[in-house]
Amino acid sequence: NRYEIIDGELFVTRSPHIAHQFVVGAVYSELRHGSSQSQLGMAAISPSVIFSEADAVIPDVIWISPDRLTQLLDELGHLTGAPELMVEVLSESLADKKRDRETKLKQYSIQGVIEYWIVDRWLKAVEVYRRENGILKKVMTLLAGDELTSPLLPEFSCRVDRLFS
Repeated sequence: NRYEIIDGELFVTRSPHIAHQFVVGAVYSELRHGSSQSQLGMAAISPSVIFSEADAVIPDVIWISPDRLTQLLDELGHLTGAPELMVEVLSESLADKKRDRETKLKQYSIQGVIEYWIVDRWLKAVEVYRRENGILKKVMTLLAGDELTSPLLPEFSCRVDRLFS
């Protein structure tokens, strides 16, 4: 089980479907490859991100710069603040989808995440949210055949369909 606390409310979810994990692995692999070329940051799968006692999440994938990692890493190896990029791969339940699209979007916006991707393995799509005027706003939805890029990683480019193959 995965335990997350958002606004003081405990959320317990089962281990995701293996197809979910394949997509998580593909996102991580693409980000890791893009990061190794530029050396601007690094990707991680399912790290603990502890904003406060009332807010602690385990996103599917993150990308973080070395400077931010140095500032936010505690002695137990947990992040104590927002990485630049958070990625959530949607799970099957409507409650989980709502949490990723609404509750976590709000939380990540409040906590200072710069970019948030919501990956939908059924639609083979990626919703991209970027910080504008202090909040995360949806700037695009990418489908198979589209190129996923990020201003955080100038050399990074990935065809969306690669995340689902």
